[in-house]
Amino acid sequence: MHGYAAIVPLQAEQALGQEATSRRYVAEDELGLLDDSRVRNYPLSFVVGVIHRDRLPVFERLLWRACRGNVFLRHQEVDVELKDPATGNSMLKSVFAIFFQGIQLRNRVSKICEGFRATLYPCPETVAERREMAMGVATRIEDLSTILSRTLDHRYLVLQAMARDLRKWTAKVEKIKAIYHTLNLFNVDVTQKCLIGECWCPVADLERIQHSLRRGHECSGSNVMPILNVMKTSMNPPTYNKVNKFTTAFQNIIDAYGVATYQEVNPTPFSIITFPFLFAVMFGDMGHGLLMLLFALFLVLKEKQLAHFKGGGEIFSTFFGGRYIILLMGAFSIYTGLVYNDCFSKSFNIFGSSWS
Repeated sequence: MHGYAAIVPLQAEQALGQEATSRRYVAEDELGLLDDSRVRNYPLSFVVGVIHRDRLPVFERLLWRACRGNVFLRHQEVDVELKDPATGNSMLKSVFAIFFQGIQLRNRVSKICEGFRATLYPCPETVAERREMAMGVATRIEDLSTILSRTLDHRYLVLQAMARDLRKWTAKVEKIKAIYHTLNLFNVDVTQKCLIGECWCPVADLERIQHSLRRGHECSGSNVMPILNVMKTSMNPPTYNKVNKFTTAFQNIIDAYGVATYQEVNPTPFSIITFPFLFAVMFGDMGHGLLMLLFALFLVLKEKQLAHFKGGGEIFSTFFGGRYIILLMGAFSIYTGLVYNDCFSKSFNIFGSSWS
């Protein structure tokens, strides 16, 4: 009986102690939930921003080690691909929020974000301010979208208007550049008012040059009349061969072998017949000659439209420049193929044999 009586008070005392301790913990929890004094004394700060998705694991690990686990990081992947404004390349990013306490941790977190090239954005602390900021951002995005759409429409109208005059402007700019390039070859007069140029020109074109100078003087409204004088010199004049669209390709072939000296006979007129005929003597196929003739005839008939075609490359430019040579080579190949009795590498006999 005495031993049992000694044990009961001890258990009752332990039970009363545990109940008092639990009541104290409950009182402290209720005080922490209801009283804001502790929260005010220990405010919780946070920063938000975006970071490249590939750097996020290392960024999270370094934050944990540098801050000794006193930060809380939450992140979410951004589904939309963003473009780098510097390089224009597409990249994937994640948005993050870091929670911490104290100024030292704030400075440490800011340095780590700067080291990882994370972009931080200001975020209000209250819900009402964040909601107001989100509404402002949405309104701004809508306004920017409207501005961008109107800008694109205006740019389309401007480019459409420019496209009609682009060819004229290009020709005008090329003419102006050619004029200034020629004027740079002139010498300045002693009076600093005139330009003096020395050049070679054909004697047959002197009257046309005089007329062009007078017309330029009338259009410019200048007070100084241009003067053209013929100078005597002991220098050997350069060779000038007058060509047209038919003889240009033949002249280029002759010039590839060598340019004739001044007043020397130009062999280009002779090569207009001999060059395609000797090719036909070698080629000698009526069928392939007909294909060449049709192809060259197409280039000749459509030369005005094809003269401005820039998408054919160097091969097409070569064929188009030598269209008249191909035309004559095809015509002579038909004749020699008929003489050789050969069409698409197949022999034939139209007139029969005269051998007996």
